[in-house]
Amino acid sequence: MGDAVGQVLSFGVGVALSPIPIIGVVLMLGTPQARANGLAFIAGWIFGLAVVGAIVLLAASGAGASDSGAPADWVGIVKLALGVLLGIVAVRQWHARPRAGTEPKLPAWMKAIDTFTPLKAAAMAVVLSAVNPKNLLLVVGAAAAIAQTGASTVDQAVALAVFVLLGTIGPAIPVAIYFLLRERAAAVLEGMRGWMARENATIMAVLCLVIGAKLIGDAISGLAA
Repeated sequence: MGDAVGQVLSFGVGVALSPIPIIGVVLMLGTPQARANGLAFIAGWIFGLAVVGAIVLLAASGAGASDSGAPADWVGIVKLALGVLLGIVAVRQWHARPRAGTEPKLPAWMKAIDTFTPLKAAAMAVVLSAVNPKNLLLVVGAAAAIAQTGASTVDQAVALAVFVLLGTIGPAIPVAIYFLLRERAAAVLEGMRGWMARENATIMAVLCLVIGAKLIGDAISGLAA
């Protein structure tokens, strides 16, 4: 179990530190349906990560990701491809970062966030957690890393649960602040929103670069062995 859990830690942190979903949650917590939308978003986020992660994990296990206790060669190739793709995302994010004195551009859907119902908040969370390209790459990487260990079904399920839990920490923090600080939460959340909006591209670039480099290194080591 330890090996499987260890494989997903960096992927979980990468998902957790996605600025756009965190900004979205903060904005939802300033709407009339703040409580319901915030909790619905977290539920949708967990659902998205868990379902897509489970599908990829089952597919990878069925395709023989572990070969006599060692990662199969195709897993190394997949990791190499994911690492290169994350490197490309990192470069694009770095070049897209706002210059000093310019206002960062946020997704258009955030303009309609005041009209969100809990169902729409949950649906948006599913899209952001497991369908957007950056997170999808991380989910695939985590599931493949778990499958390659050849751990038992129970151990793989535990490792996937750890990944989902870690990946949920980021968007869950604003919700926790909202419920714990109550009247004082607005100022704290606004500060968080502003900082993450300004640094979104930089955070994404660094995360993708670090995790991409790890994947490429793991792939080279696995294929060389």
